[in-house]
Amino acid sequence: MDWLKDTLVFETRGKGMYLITNDVQGLLTEWKVQEGQVTLFVPHTSASLALSESYDPDARMDVEQFFERIAPENQTWYRHTTEGSDDSPSHMRAVISHNSLNIPVDQRKLSLGVWQGIYLFEHRHTPMHRKILVRCLKVT
Repeated sequence: MDWLKDTLVFETRGKGMYLITNDVQGLLTEWKVQEGQVTLFVPHTSASLALSESYDPDARMDVEQFFERIAPENQTWYRHTTEGSDDSPSHMRAVISHNSLNIPVDQRKLSLGVWQGIYLFEHRHTPMHRKILVRCLKVT
């Protein structure tokens, strides 16, 4: 077995879900991974990772709206507002979502469901520089 690693870097345009499935698959193709396990980790406190439907854009918009409703901005009880009205809610959204994902790799492909896609979920208004650490255990 081989242990492969790299970092994917993204410049977000602000809040929203960014489809990154092809970026991850591209690394696996470059590494010639036939079979293995890939781990993704986002080392940020105001961004997260998500597996969600990637076919219908309405599904993505519904997920984004769900997070807006579950952790709304401008609540009077928020204390952590140093960086603006999205400061506390962005951390809350990151806490209730995922900072890492593990995905099997079979026959050179991510073993995702038919409609699943991997998303970088940005929780801040302003454009951000985000990193995703990619680690892969490749069966040789």
